[in-house]
Amino acid sequence: MNYILLGPPGAGKGTQAKLIVDEFKILHLSTGDMFREAKKSDPVIKEYLSSGHLVPDEIVIDMVVKRLEKDDVQKGFLLDGFPRTVHQAQELDKILQEKHKKIAAVFSIQIDNHEAVRRISGRRVCVCGASFHVSMLAPKKENICDYCGKDLLHRSDDKEDVVRERLSVYETQTKPLIDYYKKSGILVEIDGHGNEKKVFEQIKKSINE
Repeated sequence: MNYILLGPPGAGKGTQAKLIVDEFKILHLSTGDMFREAKKSDPVIKEYLSSGHLVPDEIVIDMVVKRLEKDDVQKGFLLDGFPRTVHQAQELDKILQEKHKKIAAVFSIQIDNHEAVRRISGRRVCVCGASFHVSMLAPKKENICDYCGKDLLHRSDDKEDVVRERLSVYETQTKPLIDYYKKSGILVEIDGHGNEKKVFEQIKKSINE
């Protein structure tokens, strides 16, 4: 079973990815995680991520190709954050065809821009790995981590102006993927405005069917 998660920033793809891989025992492949790790040592990637612009296709595709060559993807995988353009999707199709694999379904989690901005701009993170939200999961003491007592950070790519830029990029470059996969007959549209359980039930029902 191989799947793809689509959706604008703030749609909850990371949360749903964890629920999917835990339930169906497949590998989570998040390009976001890969790039956050890479930007620690690569100033070019760091600049792209901080500005809200997409990393060039050739860099992303090369990274994903190398990851799909590893043995741990053989039982199935969930791609989260890739593809983000039609060109990337076409390249992925070629890669999978060569490996005699295919995508079973593409889940498109949909939320409006206002909700996306509210969710992302309110996020606060700690160096210990804990995450909070100013309205949905506020720390006991403002801007202080409940677990280690250190100051919470507002990531540069979570600030409102960058979020709106990311949403603009999504609208122009990534949203065409919905039409691409709809034409392929494997797109499943998911209403992302409910709580994480309600969203996951939609995905789970689709996979089980």
